[in-house]
Amino acid sequence: MNDSLSKEEAYEAMFRFLEAYWERGGKTSDDIAILLGSMSLLRRGRPLDMALWSDWLEAIDKGVGEGAEG
Repeated sequence: MNDSLSKEEAYEAMFRFLEAYWERGGKTSDDIAILLGSMSLLRRGRPLDMALWSDWLEAIDKGVGEGAEG
C-alpha cells in the first residue's frame, strides 16, 4: 500500500473527515456547514470556492516545510 496521497486525494480526505465530524456532532455547527459547502468539489475536481484551493496548497507547503525541519 502506498501511504502517499496526491494534493487532490488529501483534500478529499480532509473533506470527508470534516463531513463525518459535522455529522457526528448533530449537524449543529454552522461554521463547518459553510466550510463544507465552499469545499464541495466541482466536476473538474476543484472546490466551489477556489480561494480554498489556494489556501489548501499554502497549507501543504507549510506542513511539508515544517515536517522537513522536525
